[in-house]
Amino acid sequence: MFAVFLQGMALGAALILPLGPQNAFVMNQGVRRHYHLMTAALCTLSDILLICGGVFGGSALLTHSTLLLNLVTWGGILFLLWYGWGALRTAFSGDVALASSEAMKQSRWRIIATMLAVTWLNPHVYLDTFVVLGSLGGQLPAEARKWFALGSACASLIWFFGLAILAAWLAPRLNTTRAQRIINLLVGLVMWLIALKLALQALNIW
Repeated sequence: MFAVFLQGMALGAALILPLGPQNAFVMNQGVRRHYHLMTAALCTLSDILLICGGVFGGSALLTHSTLLLNLVTWGGILFLLWYGWGALRTAFSGDVALASSEAMKQSRWRIIATMLAVTWLNPHVYLDTFVVLGSLGGQLPAEARKWFALGSACASLIWFFGLAILAAWLAPRLNTTRAQRIINLLVGLVMWLIALKLALQALNIW
């Protein structure tokens, strides 16, 4: 079972490492040192729910419902475009430091709402947890499935808290006007590239 646990952890890590909406949001909150551990905890909890949903049967629902998959995909594309636009607008604003200061004033509930949107409106999350992890973990025996899901959940736990703590530690270097401009520019471009890739896949162009 330990080998199954390691397999789940390795696959979970491979899926979570690329820069995406969740990672970008956790990193930004870490740089601002503003509810960053809470954000990491909620991202981890969301991932655990999605991983369990995919491994223990949810993958069949998504893969067999074209309408549901399209709704998730296009809803996520619209959200990624909106989120990317906000990051790019901040990057090119006349006073990016002021924009960052305003972001620091966000309430805990607004941060929670944004985190939920970043996670649950991102189609990649469902493709990773329901389609990839779900299809592989769902083929395992019942007992092995638990260890596979636990391994994937541990990868999320280590990654999100590690990212939040590392970003907070590097905050003095990253919380400058130039660094904030670069970070927001990269985040915005990544969000738009992910949205473009998803749109092309949905239209069967790519």
